[in-house]
Amino acid sequence: MTPLADEVLAAIRAHAAETYPHECCGLVVVRQGRAVYHPCANVSAHPVQEFVIAPEDYASAEDECEIVRIVHSHVHLPPEPSAGDLVACEASGLPWLIVSWPTGRMHEFEPSGYEAPLVGRPFHHGVLDCYSLKRDHFRREVGIDLPDFPRRPNWWLAGVALVAAAFVTGGASIGAAAEGEAGILGSGYTFTSTTLGGMALSFGSTLILGGLSQMLAQNPAKPGSSIGGGISPSL
Repeated sequence: MTPLADEVLAAIRAHAAETYPHECCGLVVVRQGRAVYHPCANVSAHPVQEFVIAPEDYASAEDECEIVRIVHSHVHLPPEPSAGDLVACEASGLPWLIVSWPTGRMHEFEPSGYEAPLVGRPFHHGVLDCYSLKRDHFRREVGIDLPDFPRRPNWWLAGVALVAAAFVTGGASIGAAAEGEAGILGSGYTFTSTTLGGMALSFGSTLILGGLSQMLAQNPAKPGSSIGGGISPSL
């Protein structure tokens, strides 16, 4: 990674101070041959714990410039990345920079092939949530890429079994959202979703993976192993 100029780092720290106690987020972009910091709005429902870059801010920066870093702050936490940060960095394909505030310490990292473990991972909605766990299991253990889809935070509070819209529960088949993969669940796998923010993956009568939002779940097949967890420090 090309080192960033002192004025860019100063602009990042100033943004972290401005948004404190919420996490800041932004992008380092190359504009007219110079790297500059492009602050973005954090539209997360939980801005003290996580960040979500406003889509319109990211789109405008991407249209006008080359993005060379994704930036956010950790509030009263070290700048080292959480598991969610590492997964999201891999998905972005870009280097990341985290600034700890109010200490001002910084940490940079880039995609390195990281994959979160299936067992013992923290919970983070949309990145390391229950459905992500099932997708990762099928990709790694079965060689099947399940479809991803947007899911709003706390969708279960509305009493909607969101995953049932994409999958047929009961072990019959994958729903229409998984075109070309229908029947994989018929091999013995069963998806179960609930309106409590949880999902389970079973093989026959054995629960192999499962979890609830912001809670630790147990894997009955491996006593003592935890699946899921609380909201990760930052993403």
